[in-house]
Amino acid sequence: MADTATKLAVKTEAKAPVPTDRWWPLDGLRAEIDRVFSDFGSPSILDRAFARVPSAFGRGVPAIDLVETDKAFELSAELPGVEPKNLDVTLADGVLTIKGEKSEERQDKEKDYYVSERRFGTFQRSLELPRGVDSDHVEATFAKGVLKIILPKTPERLKKDKKIEIKAA
Repeated sequence: MADTATKLAVKTEAKAPVPTDRWWPLDGLRAEIDRVFSDFGSPSILDRAFARVPSAFGRGVPAIDLVETDKAFELSAELPGVEPKNLDVTLADGVLTIKGEKSEERQDKEKDYYVSERRFGTFQRSLELPRGVDSDHVEATFAKGVLKIILPKTPERLKKDKKIEIKAA
């Protein structure tokens, strides 16, 4: 089977950044429970329990990996079940925003029964980019449920990187 990747357009807009510290109904409850359990020692029971669950998992936000290479920052996000046409990647005032919608529908028709299932939802994730990203040359590709965004460094940023020699004591 041929490996096909879909190139996505990255739109550059001059908009106000989306706040990343949005209110979430359960955050207040968790903070209060953490305060109660803090009397029993640190870390709290909830910290140990939630350590295994990524914070993005419960909020419908995709988990993102960001890796720095010599010439660029490489961002990847796993988005299973999302179609490229339902993705929107924008870059505005140093904030990269990934929006998308997942829609899945299944129908089973038999002589004795009819089953119809629908799953859908939207997500949005905004990240403030590191300084020194060349926003005019950002590229995004989507293949096999993985969104990859290459954020090249500016020539000024490349010159400022300096390797520090480590001396044995």
